Amino acid sequence: MPGFGDIVQRAFYLGVGLASYAGEKAGGKLAQVRSQVQKLADEMVAKGEMNTEEARRFVEDMMKQAQQTQASAETSQKTPSSEPRRIEILEDDEEPTVKEASTDENVDKLRQEVLDLQDELKRLQRDQ
Repeated sequence: MPGFGDIVQRAFYLGVGLASYAGEKAGGKLAQVRSQVQKLADEMVAKGEMNTEEARRFVEDMMKQAQQTQASAETSQKTPSSEPRRIEILEDDEEPTVKEASTDENVDKLRQEVLDLQDELKRLQRDQ
């Protein structure tokens, strides 16, 4: 059985890894949102639905909304609950818990939602 120092070390590394992973994901998502919003604005300018100044403001507004949404999500996750957060430390031979599987399911659901939204956007572009 590992000693207390080993457990503390694993918990620390887990926290650092999760923080790093969350930062990378957030930065990647914001960059992806910016590129999609910019693409939409460019298409609207090309169609004559808005001028370049309106497109620039549109992109800036959408990015502010995305950042505010991300900040509010981070704040809601950081608010302390009435009971302490549980930390589970696995041994090398143990299997992952159900919570990890549910995270994978959430990722799959989000991917499917993005695909559905892209299909809807393509449909709307064809209809116009």
